[in-house]
Amino acid sequence: MPVEVKICGLSTPETVDAAVEAGAELIGLVFYPKSPRNVTLPQAAALAARARGKAKIVTLVVDADDALLGAIMQEVNPDLIQAHGSETPERIGDMARLTQRPVMKAIRVKDAADITAAADYSAVASLILYDAKAPETLGGALPGGNGHVFDWGLLEGDKRPAFVLAGGLTPENVAEAIRVTGAPVVDVSSGVESAPGVKDITLIRKFIEAAKRAR
Repeated sequence: MPVEVKICGLSTPETVDAAVEAGAELIGLVFYPKSPRNVTLPQAAALAARARGKAKIVTLVVDADDALLGAIMQEVNPDLIQAHGSETPERIGDMARLTQRPVMKAIRVKDAADITAAADYSAVASLILYDAKAPETLGGALPGGNGHVFDWGLLEGDKRPAFVLAGGLTPENVAEAIRVTGAPVVDVSSGVESAPGVKDITLIRKFIEAAKRAR
């Protein structure tokens, strides 16, 4: 089965179009003011309209309150919510009930204990996304999109049916990441940028091509 690709942190019509045309199955829109990839509700609504029916629309939030979730549902109407903060399993369940959408929980990984901890979310999250935990020495680290890789060997041989692999993926390393982990879905943000928050259309195409050819 071909690998599915999510291009996250899109913020312009041109890059949304490029991602969809190159074959991305999911596009990610970020709602986190500290991120260089942050979009407003009107921006997100316009971008989502370009992709609707062609790719699944994912809205990334970080410890979002009910008011923000409600506004996102009303204005953007995403297919999937990505929770990328310190949300508890209980909160993930609440988010799913409030939005009536599948919720993907991001787990930041440094070692095997982090992989094990993801099991706490298995009953409430529709998908688990494994991202790299930013080094403690990294100043200004974001919840995701820091361009760091974790040890893919921690997922080697893992047969769980639904998970997303993220964290420092690039057109150059995504095929090896898929080979090691067997990831059914890969997620990239900083790895297809020419500068923080600035997506590169050529890199988007190269990443998608490399991921699709990996299996």
